[in-house]
Amino acid sequence: MPRRRPLPPWLGHALRAQRAPVPWPAVLRGALAAGPLLLAAVLAGNPSGGVLLALGAMLAGVNDRPGPRLAALTRLGGPALAGGAGMVVGTALSPFAGEGGGFGHGVVIVTAFAVLGLLGGAVSAVGPVASAAGTQVLVTVAIGAGMPLPEAGWQRALLFVGGAAWLIVLRVALPSPAARSARDGRTARDGRTARTARIKGSGRGLGYLYDGERFAVAAVYDAVARLVEAAGRTDSRARRAALTAALDQAQDALRGGGAAARRLRAQYVAALPLAEAATALAWAGKTVPERAAEGPRRLAAAVRTGAAVGPLPAPTRCDAGLRALDEALLRAAEVFDGGRAPDQPRRRNSPTTVLRKAAGPGGREYGIRVGLSFGASAAVAQALHPLHWYWLPATAVFLVKPDLGPLASRALCRAAGTVAGAAAFAGLAALLPHPAGLVVLVALCGALIPVATRHFAAQTAVVTVLVLSLVMVGGEPQASAGRITETLLACAIVLVAGHLPGPGAHRGGGVRVRVAVAREAAHAYVRHVLSEDTGRPQDRARRWALRREAYRTLAQARAAVDLAAAELPVVARHSDGARRVTVVLERLVDTTTACAVQVDDTGRVPRQCAERIDGILAELAA
Repeated sequence: MPRRRPLPPWLGHALRAQRAPVPWPAVLRGALAAGPLLLAAVLAGNPSGGVLLALGAMLAGVNDRPGPRLAALTRLGGPALAGGAGMVVGTALSPFAGEGGGFGHGVVIVTAFAVLGLLGGAVSAVGPVASAAGTQVLVTVAIGAGMPLPEAGWQRALLFVGGAAWLIVLRVALPSPAARSARDGRTARDGRTARTARIKGSGRGLGYLYDGERFAVAAVYDAVARLVEAAGRTDSRARRAALTAALDQAQDALRGGGAAARRLRAQYVAALPLAEAATALAWAGKTVPERAAEGPRRLAAAVRTGAAVGPLPAPTRCDAGLRALDEALLRAAEVFDGGRAPDQPRRRNSPTTVLRKAAGPGGREYGIRVGLSFGASAAVAQALHPLHWYWLPATAVFLVKPDLGPLASRALCRAAGTVAGAAAFAGLAALLPHPAGLVVLVALCGALIPVATRHFAAQTAVVTVLVLSLVMVGGEPQASAGRITETLLACAIVLVAGHLPGPGAHRGGGVRVRVAVAREAAHAYVRHVLSEDTGRPQDRARRWALRREAYRTLAQARAAVDLAAAELPVVARHSDGARRVTVVLERLVDTTTACAVQVDDTGRVPRQCAERIDGILAELAA
């Protein structure tokens, strides 16, 4: 029987859905966000205000992801404020939009959209929150300029931000049943009460506010244990990548200055030498005793419950890696018992760094793509004068975002999801009473958004039904057919803009930038470990910071390479060879970490380690 040919990477990506349990807390928040706000406004006789409130809650819900509650203030609040500013700017541009303005007004709209797209796209290269803010400001500019609403610009902004603020309140205030039950279950198995765990873990009453941070730090210790178990096995590389991801998530999650936050931060810092030792053991390729992983597991349980660590397993000190692991366990246990943690490596984006990222090659290329797509879609919309012309540029902004997968996959999923959502809404709108049935649809879609994020087409279908419901509640006619037409036009525009040759295309664009950053971080880490001052205790915090940066940037480079490989061949070929570079960089950073453990053990750089590092550097240079 002949073997089936594999699907092209871009098509395989479009058909792949994420597997995850249903996020019931997020479903509850979604149900309580846009729908109730819209209902209250309709009952108060202000449906247009309800539409703006629901839009703010909906876009905040799209950005709502599992994680620490307090981090949601930045992750959701920053894009919401940017969206409010976009509403003001869009409303100021609205007199130039529409059919009666003539050619001159159309030029103003297109130019303004292109410039704003350039700036918003460049800012999106700074990081995930900046990317969400850049996208949201452009979407709300389009809505503010084209959606016929009676409110003034500042009123639109306040209502939009108010809707997002309501979801943020729900995100921060509502306890997480899953997190609490998991914590209480662990506590019960340890023979302690949930009340004791809450008191010791983070204080009375509001301890649940730090569930996300607590579970992020506990995941680091679990990842260390799994990597130690994988030493000498073929899956050690994947376990090391999982440890990097856990460290990145915990580092991003920890913020705040309360006692609970300081305690969790100290526990996170105590995990860094454990991660270093585990990486050295995995690099050595020798199996270790099973009890070596028991210590990190007990620390993970202590983080989750807030209880005492208890006795640690007997040490095994037959080589440098196991000695480093044992010493790191003892230091971590002291921190858990109230001792002082080592200095924490800091990772802050200074204004200069942010500006450099936005103006760098990645920011410039993405800014040009977004500006071209946003401006071209506005030009087509102004030329065709559809009723809901603002849908075209707003859809183009979402499509051009690389965060959502390869370009061809995004366009295919967007088109399929829009057709499915518009068809479903057309049938439902004919059957349901107005406006009560439409309000129910908004609430239902708000609840489904967290589940639909597993696949871009499903998310698009749910958001399409929600948006079409809001349009009808706002007093406009049913617009399913127009929504399909404008989405298909936006897909065509973005596909053309995304595959045009442009600045950076011959270098592989953002992929080569990510790889170059990872290479620079790896070299900085190597130079520090090989320097003669590395073994001094005061240098360890610096070494941990450099190692964290090296592994973080390497993970980002690998993600960019994987994304580029799933593009159409005309785009994917620009990043040929980048994957090989990331593999060599990974070996370099792992070898340097093992060398650092040897330096701590013997006080000098072993000759064998230095020779291996030199060989990898020569391979990298080639």
